[in-house]
Amino acid sequence: MADRDALPLPLEVRARLAELELELSEGDITQKGYEKKRAKLLGAYLPQPPGLEASMAHERRPPMGPSSASRYHRRRSSGTRDERYRSDVHTEAVQAALAKHKERKVAVPMPSKRRSLVVQTSMDAYTPPGLSPLSSLLPPLTDTSSGSEEEGGQGEGTPTSSQGSVSMDHWISRAIHQGSTTSSSSSSTQSGGSGAAGRLADVLAQTHVSKPGPIAHLSLKRKTMLGVAENGNSLRRSCEFGSDLLWPPPLESDENHSAPPDVTTYTSEHPAQVERPQVSTVPRTTPKYGNAELMETGDGVPVSSRVSAKIQQLVNTLKQPRRPPLREFFVDDFEELLEVQQPDPNQPRPEGAQMLTMRGEQLGVVTNWPPSLEAALQRWGTISPKAPCLTTMDTNGKPLYVLTYGKLWSRSIKVAYNILHKLGTKQEPMVRPGDRVALVFPNNDPAAFMVAFYGCLLAEVVPVPIEVPLTRKDAGSQQIGFLLGSCGVTVALTSDACHKGLPKGPTGEIPQFKGWPKLLWFVTESKHLSKPPRDWFPHIKDANNDTAYIEYKTCKDGSVLGVTVMRIALLTHCQALTQSCGYTEAETIVNVLDFKKDVGLWHGILTSVMNMMHVISIPYSLMKVNPLSWIQKVCQYKAKVACVKSRDMHWALVAHRDQRDINLSSLRMLVVADGSNPWSISSCDAFLNVFQSKGLRPEVICPCASSPEALTVAIRRPTDDSNQPPGRGVLSMQGLSHGVIRVDTEERLSVLTVQDVGTVMPGALMCVVKPEGVPQLCRTDEIGELCVCSVATGTSYYGLSGMTKNTFEVFPMNSSGAPVSEYPFTRTGLLGFVGPGGLVFIAGKMDGLMVVSGRRHNADDIVATALAVEPMKFVYRGRIAVFSVTVLHDERIVVVAEQRPDSTEEDSFQWMSRVLQAIDSIHNVGVFCLALVPANTLPKTPLGGIHLSETKQLFLEGSLHPCNVLMCPHTCVTNLPKPRQKQPEIGPASVMVGNLVSGKRIAQASGRDLGQIEDNDQARKFLFLSEVLQWRAQTTPDHVLFTLLSSRGAVLSSLTCLQLHKRAEKIAAMLMERGHLQDGDHVALVYPPGIDLIAAFYGCLYAGCVPITVRPPHPQNIATTLPTVKMIVEVSRSACVMTTQVISKLLKSKEASAAVDVRTWPPVLDTDDLPKKKPPQLYKPSNPDTLAYLDFSVSTTGMLAGVKMSHSATSAFCRSIKLQCELYPSREVAICLDPYCGLGFVLWCLCSVYSGHQSILIPPSELEVNPALWLLAVSQFRVRDTFCSYSVMELCTKGLGLQTESLKSRGLDLSRVRTCVVVAEERPRIALTQSFSKLFKDLGLHPRAVSTSFGCRVNLAICLQPHRLGKLDQGTSGPDPTTVYVDMRALRHDRVRLVERGSPHSLPLMESGKILPGVRIIIANPETKGPLGDSHLGEIWVHSGHNGSGYFTVYGDEALQSDHFNSRLSFGDTQTVWARTGYLGFLRRTELTDASGERHDALYVVGALDEAMELRGMRYHPIDIETSVIRAHKSIMECAVFPWTNLLVVVVELEGSEQEALDLVPLVTNAVLEEHYLIVGVVVVVDVGVIPINSRGEKQRMHLRDGFLADQLDPIYVAYNM
Repeated sequence: MADRDALPLPLEVRARLAELELELSEGDITQKGYEKKRAKLLGAYLPQPPGLEASMAHERRPPMGPSSASRYHRRRSSGTRDERYRSDVHTEAVQAALAKHKERKVAVPMPSKRRSLVVQTSMDAYTPPGLSPLSSLLPPLTDTSSGSEEEGGQGEGTPTSSQGSVSMDHWISRAIHQGSTTSSSSSSTQSGGSGAAGRLADVLAQTHVSKPGPIAHLSLKRKTMLGVAENGNSLRRSCEFGSDLLWPPPLESDENHSAPPDVTTYTSEHPAQVERPQVSTVPRTTPKYGNAELMETGDGVPVSSRVSAKIQQLVNTLKQPRRPPLREFFVDDFEELLEVQQPDPNQPRPEGAQMLTMRGEQLGVVTNWPPSLEAALQRWGTISPKAPCLTTMDTNGKPLYVLTYGKLWSRSIKVAYNILHKLGTKQEPMVRPGDRVALVFPNNDPAAFMVAFYGCLLAEVVPVPIEVPLTRKDAGSQQIGFLLGSCGVTVALTSDACHKGLPKGPTGEIPQFKGWPKLLWFVTESKHLSKPPRDWFPHIKDANNDTAYIEYKTCKDGSVLGVTVMRIALLTHCQALTQSCGYTEAETIVNVLDFKKDVGLWHGILTSVMNMMHVISIPYSLMKVNPLSWIQKVCQYKAKVACVKSRDMHWALVAHRDQRDINLSSLRMLVVADGSNPWSISSCDAFLNVFQSKGLRPEVICPCASSPEALTVAIRRPTDDSNQPPGRGVLSMQGLSHGVIRVDTEERLSVLTVQDVGTVMPGALMCVVKPEGVPQLCRTDEIGELCVCSVATGTSYYGLSGMTKNTFEVFPMNSSGAPVSEYPFTRTGLLGFVGPGGLVFIAGKMDGLMVVSGRRHNADDIVATALAVEPMKFVYRGRIAVFSVTVLHDERIVVVAEQRPDSTEEDSFQWMSRVLQAIDSIHNVGVFCLALVPANTLPKTPLGGIHLSETKQLFLEGSLHPCNVLMCPHTCVTNLPKPRQKQPEIGPASVMVGNLVSGKRIAQASGRDLGQIEDNDQARKFLFLSEVLQWRAQTTPDHVLFTLLSSRGAVLSSLTCLQLHKRAEKIAAMLMERGHLQDGDHVALVYPPGIDLIAAFYGCLYAGCVPITVRPPHPQNIATTLPTVKMIVEVSRSACVMTTQVISKLLKSKEASAAVDVRTWPPVLDTDDLPKKKPPQLYKPSNPDTLAYLDFSVSTTGMLAGVKMSHSATSAFCRSIKLQCELYPSREVAICLDPYCGLGFVLWCLCSVYSGHQSILIPPSELEVNPALWLLAVSQFRVRDTFCSYSVMELCTKGLGLQTESLKSRGLDLSRVRTCVVVAEERPRIALTQSFSKLFKDLGLHPRAVSTSFGCRVNLAICLQPHRLGKLDQGTSGPDPTTVYVDMRALRHDRVRLVERGSPHSLPLMESGKILPGVRIIIANPETKGPLGDSHLGEIWVHSGHNGSGYFTVYGDEALQSDHFNSRLSFGDTQTVWARTGYLGFLRRTELTDASGERHDALYVVGALDEAMELRGMRYHPIDIETSVIRAHKSIMECAVFPWTNLLVVVVELEGSEQEALDLVPLVTNAVLEEHYLIVGVVVVVDVGVIPINSRGEKQRMHLRDGFLADQLDPIYVAYNM
């Protein structure tokens, strides 16, 4: 483009263009998106066409601006609207709510997914072949709650919509697309986009079409910084045994903010003054460097803004005001955890009078009604045996079989005879009258079921109808098994075809289903049965109180109960139905419902026989193929009655193509079995709308309400008077959520339209009671649970007397406390009210009730809202499950939906955000978690509905495997403790006086006094270690000091006193000759762990140089490890580098030059071939306070610091360890530590020379090859003392866990080990040390042998607990380390509160070991520097002869750190000079006594101040949160947390398939909320090994943070919690 070259474009714009082109080439952005962004970028520099304001091109606007058009809604023509769920009112409300939301749209950052996780399958895989063109629309919601639902396997297409929906569709699309002219497709389905701009612009841009203003870029300052941090993109753990990754200390300049920048304000990219709508402008010039848009973390590490932009979006979204007012917060005082939420004083309250019980009409006993159902069967079977009883259909809609009353009667007798006489022996029949038997019949064989059912009634056996088990592990089949077991079922009746279809074992027997009792399967086909003898006849009694049958019912929690129905209840129920439905003899009834239970059983199997009616049974398999089949049968048979669900009406509407021959005028009653569901009303309306012209009369539609416990609760009567309109109520959802009925007049959005389900059943009493607590009558304008008193109800839950009492024996009370009736009522499980004229209205089910923050919401209503968003386009067959989970003392709503197989990431995300908005607007409640799963993956009930409790179970155990998850804890969780307000600090003097007054001692402790210890320590005569070595070389020249082992456990090399002295001399000579070094010069020793390192160290001492040990770069990972080496060499001002030949080549190799500038290395000397000569004389330091060596290490927070160790400190350190561990020349000590810094270095290189013991050296990196190496060496050399690091211990626990037996057989014996000390600079890891002790107990390891130590930068070892398993009088032995339990909540407030083991929120802390001789400790307040009392949390300060003498730094910013080494208390003992460790902890005087007879003071380390996170005003230690997270799911291997702009980011390593990645998001969020009262902002799921760990086994969280922000982790999934 010519103009581009003509105009001098600024550097940043050119860089931005280059980035765009790269994105286009990589396919991260579409051509269209590229052109648009490019135009936007160049817009500011191209000549403006006249008429456009010049300022337009500069306009920047935050992405939450109001807008009338949204890109969210792309036109798609697939499928008509799903009429069946909507009262149109509801759909319109949802769409209007969404339209309204567009004005205040929230930008939701889309989660990032790895490509392999984006599953996109084609539709073909899901549509069963060979379906008729009729079935061109998906069946909608399969009733999510009732479990009795089925679902059809329809294909999909674009059928013409029913008349009712045409105008609606037009209206919706108008609402969605008002003013929108563009239909943009998003830039990418991955986590692509170009940082902020790409994401926000493409996914959620809310820009007016009339004036396209570009979205604001996130433009932030970048600081100048050292180049070391950018060492390669991979932040994997290096192959080496934990490498110390490092980044430079920030340069102290005016640019350095130590906190992460608050990026919540958008700054303009152009220095010019810009016009912005409603945003005040501040012109800011922002310095830019090479890369166009960078953010940095607080430590000055540049970060690409892709991740950061999303986090930014999240921060901005969370900054917006949220609905819950502050009164809902509670204060976390420690005794009472949660305040009960205070009800809103303005919430609606019931105002009506107390309701009266409603009485149904008299049950008019007709003279010729039979005395029992069996008597009716006998009557019709003998009087009119040819009358048809039941016609079954095949899948083509042809009559398959007609069962007459004669056949039913004779076959039932046959079944009865065979059950009683042909099972078991004559003496021991298997089934006696009154026993329970299971009925297992498929849905397409009602005739066989009917014969078996009546056979049981005639034999006086109790039938328990259940579903056919399809596999060994059906959803919920275990609970069915439990029901059968508790009913004592031993026999299952089934049909021939069904028996053949049951799953079989290898030998052909039917396996035992999970949780089922052992069953005898008995086939009831006539041909398999013996004829009863002539004289045998069933005993037909009048209906009595014996149990007739048991109907199963699935509860909210998934348990299955059996409702027992007595024979008298059965008969009375049939009579009541006959009367209210006006049934007459020989009527024809079409039944589409499940005939095994509920309305289908009551009308199609029982009442029909009482009245000799003819039932046409339509199996589900036929409905799937031809949804109009039931209507065709009504016409064909001129049926008077049909029993359907609203779903069947809906399917008929969808499939209806204006057939000519349909005439429904014969119907006098259409029973709608789920008339109480919130969506049935719209199906009824739409159905009437279409079929009124086909002869359907409005008064024919009769919704009914039923429940397994109370049978039919109410039914609308078929009237001839068509003037009386059915009852309607338009109720306010807000009112309903408070349990109050408010008729909504203002046409507000959040309304629920309900229809009446008729009046109370004949002969019954009904009242409405409060759903919780005492069954008190409700007021007339209050919603409650309906209770019924009638003969025709269930009588108990079989075998469960307690639950039976609560449900079937309820005595409702009026306001004065008197019962309203002497007879018990039965709870129906339905919520509703009785309206004017005695009409019953149902507003929901008890099972679907969710109480969130004191307000009630109904699962079905939320399903209806979610479906109204875009039902057919997105949700697969309307399959949505809604349930609540309890998190942090309140219920939280979870919505799980199956998504269509062809939906893209973009569709899913759009749909999710719109569902959240719709539910928020209409129900005024937040959704805690919205999960999408692939089509067909939710557990199903036997009839194809969603198995709700099983789905919830999968969700909670993390095995739902969603493909998309959106968590919104920030909006839902309103009951967190108030953020802590820091109180003004009490002065240090007052604290001290307060402690004295309350009798608390000041927290201080010390090890034994070095001066008083009598020991024959020859080495004390020498001030310097170099002198000690010379003395040992003379007195014990052949004594072996060091032995190095190979990975096989063989001795690689060893050094005696003399050999070491000789090698050191040669090295000193080489340093002086070849290196021309002066005394006091610094030398970097870059050696692998081994003996060369030790010799080089003493060579430096002999030459008067100051050694610095440096971990060598890893040959396979030069890019990340070499810059650290270079950095230490430069910072330590090393005059030369000493190393081996191999490493010296590596330092100057081609690979090295790619990572660092190899020309700037100081001289490199290799010590492989040494000169033969000795130096003229050995250097003797003039002053013990001069430098002996520098101890450089990288802290977990990424700071590189070198600590100066003087000669006197070094000798004092060695002496202290010698005394504490009782080291002398005859001892052997095994050391498996890194020899580069801290106590590891001192034990590896110095202690043997001082104390004379033999050190067996085991490089930890060898354990990666052979994990058993360390323990085998300990056993082989019969070592009594050994030192290791946590990473070594972890390797052993994980790597050898299953090998203890084989190690035992190889002779591994740890019984000689007296002390095994873990060397660390952190809180003791109790879980790890305990599991290590338990694991190796069998190999002889004494449980008391394992202990911990504690050191830090200012003092390399403060505590060391050498356990003495001997007698107590052995000088050094102290008591066992104690463990205390502290309250984690108090700890966050910097308080220590001791609690009992196992109490909630308790955290075990183990004492860090015994304080070393010559060490004094005090606990001080880190802010006021005042001393603290016993058991108070504060910073650990230490005073000792072996403290470091200061940091060695290049930057001269010692003022900052000088107080680390020489601080004084502000009160009390102000003279002593202390070093500050930077660790929080407390001292506690125990009841135990020391060897000296004093009481023992235990030091407990809590955590580093640098690592601690301040969140909500409280101090959290990352390890505590990480422990909770790791426990949340079995696949979480490791976890690290860090804060970023007040958000908590949790990174988890997933061990397992990537499909599990999204399961972790809700579990991690829940665990952290429950245990720490924190909302997780971002959950990052990564591969195992991504969290960087240093050589001490500590997590480097700051590295991880920078890697995450720089987008270098290659995460499997990143979820941004809303």
